[in-house]
Amino acid sequence: MLKVRAVTKKFGTHKVLDAVSLSVARGHIAVLLGSSGVGKSTLLRVLAHLETVDAGDITFDDKPLDHASNQHLVGMVFQQFNLFEHLTAEENITLPLEKVLNMPHTEAVARAHKLLAKYSLAEKGHARIAQLSGGQKQRLALARTLAMEPKIVCLDEPTSALDPLLTNYVAQVVQDVAREGYIVLIATHDTTLLERLDCTIYLMQQGKIIEQADAKTLKIHPQDFPYIMRFIEGKEG
Repeated sequence: MLKVRAVTKKFGTHKVLDAVSLSVARGHIAVLLGSSGVGKSTLLRVLAHLETVDAGDITFDDKPLDHASNQHLVGMVFQQFNLFEHLTAEENITLPLEKVLNMPHTEAVARAHKLLAKYSLAEKGHARIAQLSGGQKQRLALARTLAMEPKIVCLDEPTSALDPLLTNYVAQVVQDVAREGYIVLIATHDTTLLERLDCTIYLMQQGKIIEQADAKTLKIHPQDFPYIMRFIEGKEG
């Protein structure tokens, strides 16, 4: 279980996260919903230890989220993918395994091949990043993250550059990742994802979570979640 308790983050005098609290169990998906600048991506960066907090605490299985002892506990898939452009798809996976985990080359290649096949990229193993489509880059970025065997997977705007068909595919992939036992957090403003995921939705505004809903309950009783519905209808954010 991941627990975020009253986490606050400031950049100068601007409070980007304001006492944010949430819990996500293994095998579950949390969607941080909201427009740009409300703190969604910052919360993911805090979880990935790319930003520090000013107040509050984060625990995993009732222990502090300790990146010093387990720096690969959280995997991050960035909005711009952050792939190594000068390397092949296969090398994008093997390099971190060899350099960070000190994995033998043959073992790293075997893991890369397995993940490339899993995400329909087997024929793209020797392709450079510039030769991949946006959807292929998205899948490669996820494969590279999962290769490090994290417990928590964070995805920042995973469908921002994808068409509806690829959005459906990414949603299915994310759902499958959760079924494998990962904790998944997604920062997005894409409300179409909500229809495709079995998730808990956290609507954020001005650094705060202002409403929370289970996706299935939202579909059955939308009137119970006025703020989320206003955002979905384009009346907020």
